[in-house]
Amino acid sequence: MPNLRPLALAMSLSLIVALAAPDADAAKKKRATKKKAAPPAITACTDFYTFTNKSWLDANVVLAGTGMVSAMGQLQERALQQQRELLDSAMRAPQGNVQKLLGDFWASGLDEAAVELDGANPIAPLLSRINGIKRAKDIPASIAALHQVGIAVAFNFSADVDLNDLSRHIGYFGQGGLGLPDPAYYTRTDADTRALLGRYNNYVQKILTLTGTPPEKLAAEAQQVIDLETRIAQSSKPITLLRTPRMNYAMVPTAGLGKQYKRLQLDDFLKAQGVTDDSVSLANPELFAQLDALVGSLKPEQWKTYLRFQVGSAMAPYLSKSFRDTDFEFRGRVLRGETTPAPRPQQVLDAINDAAGPMLGREYVGRHLPAATRSRAEAIAEQVRDALGRGIDRNTWMSEPTKAQAKAKLAKLKIEIGAPKRDLDYSVQPMGRGSFGSNMLIASTWHHREEMKRIGRGNADRRWDVLPQQPALAYDIAQNRLIVSAAMLQAPVLDMSQDAAGHYGTFGALVGHELSHGVDNKGRLVDASGTVKTWWTPADDAAWDTRAGKLAAQYSGYPYPGLATARVNGALTKDEDMADLAGVELAWDALTTAQAGLEKPAKEAFYQSWARLWQQQTSQDVATRNAAIDVHAPGQWRANGPLVNQPAFAETYACKADNAMQRKAEDQVSVWR
Repeated sequence: MPNLRPLALAMSLSLIVALAAPDADAAKKKRATKKKAAPPAITACTDFYTFTNKSWLDANVVLAGTGMVSAMGQLQERALQQQRELLDSAMRAPQGNVQKLLGDFWASGLDEAAVELDGANPIAPLLSRINGIKRAKDIPASIAALHQVGIAVAFNFSADVDLNDLSRHIGYFGQGGLGLPDPAYYTRTDADTRALLGRYNNYVQKILTLTGTPPEKLAAEAQQVIDLETRIAQSSKPITLLRTPRMNYAMVPTAGLGKQYKRLQLDDFLKAQGVTDDSVSLANPELFAQLDALVGSLKPEQWKTYLRFQVGSAMAPYLSKSFRDTDFEFRGRVLRGETTPAPRPQQVLDAINDAAGPMLGREYVGRHLPAATRSRAEAIAEQVRDALGRGIDRNTWMSEPTKAQAKAKLAKLKIEIGAPKRDLDYSVQPMGRGSFGSNMLIASTWHHREEMKRIGRGNADRRWDVLPQQPALAYDIAQNRLIVSAAMLQAPVLDMSQDAAGHYGTFGALVGHELSHGVDNKGRLVDASGTVKTWWTPADDAAWDTRAGKLAAQYSGYPYPGLATARVNGALTKDEDMADLAGVELAWDALTTAQAGLEKPAKEAFYQSWARLWQQQTSQDVATRNAAIDVHAPGQWRANGPLVNQPAFAETYACKADNAMQRKAEDQVSVWR
């Protein structure tokens, strides 16, 4: 008998069944009368996440390879749409000077015909200044001038918190000035790195062409750029070392910088940036000694080529199509792995947020944060803070001295809702609608000026590191403050149209999550006075680790949604799992304290709102990546994981001890309950 192919065999078996004898057919019918056992119904006590979110999950199926959709992601998309609508309104009928600036900025970016006509005109004054360099002593002034307009060349200089005095910001001289993201790319000799450097050389040549280099000089000038960058890279520290803040911190007096780096003229650089502080951080003196030497040893023509390339590369996304295409082909495709550029409105919005984000934030707060929402958020945040105080008092794992330190830190906590409390100076050169690139430089110059104002005593809380129009809720460990952006205060986080008790299950629990970080194994690194020091005892450390270990074991038993065999890595997610647990505990305490005698519907609204926060669908590739690197558990277990440790949840839904949503009392983990 010849071998049958699988499909042919299946068809032949079907035919045999169809032509079977009557007694066999009867037997088949008899077997069919036995119903296949249906899967057990999902209830609140078996899988609360799926039980609560079934409709959303059914409506938000993710196709293979299409990424992820989530409730928080939808909030992000809504915030972006709100920003676009605000800018559209400011473009049509601006209300006030800031909206006029934003409307002109937005209009100039959307007018692609005008951008194309403008060509390289926006950077012409910068290139003209660079081309005017004659001697070595002209180079530092050009470097300083480019930093002033937001184009960091040769090195980076930024404002950040003083690690020895968290009440102030200082200026940080750091490494930079490279076109590739890692200094190692210039010095490694493996084939992949050499290939990348070859593609970078091609990119450098294209930018130089667009900024004025004739064809016959392209190869030589591109090599000059890469040679100078290689010299900078050779004196730069590995990126892995820079992830440790202390590796970037070394205070030096500003008074001696002019003599120590005569050719680089760092004293004049600080004056040009408007910095008058008596000290700055300069953690890599070898790099700056190298830069100082290069100013004197390299021909000015090489520096001019390097600076011209840096200007063209930095501004390429905001200029005509030839610049943008060149930028995307290398930075988009090669470095970021993107396949297509973002839609033009998104590109323009990103540019505005980069250069004029606080301006947009000011208007966003005015439009999208009603007074009632702000008041509600402030009240709940204060109630959760008070709940944390009670949790500190009653917990059994902290020593008494540590409890006292935690309470002292909590007493100094600041809560900032919507936007930073201190406003900025919005005076800026007028913008028109004819030159998007010029507007970008105007806005970047303003942004740099305001950033430099952060440097100095008493200025540490001047700004947030997030924008009001970006959904964010975070604990700022350096300033011991809770930050809640205006964009975060909408559905699903704080939906004013929903049940009031539910606000605690969403916003309140997220606040509890972040406030717990202020006194947990992360917050223990900074004490109540703002000093970087550990204020827990070894016994506190051990007690925390024991609880976190039990929770890690719980989460490690959960299958990873969307993956056939993988499980959650509880060791990876345990810190955030502990904070989620703490958040639910504190929010429940705040709710039941604020509303004594809570009825069952309100209790259910609390837990349902918590579960809805974590609605999430992912494709297999995203799930695989997240399982390996994400410090947060997947949505299903962020929702369910804390609740199985809550006696109040079991009581609300009448779950029994053997239900999946209720752990045995001796197995339950608590942080502040």
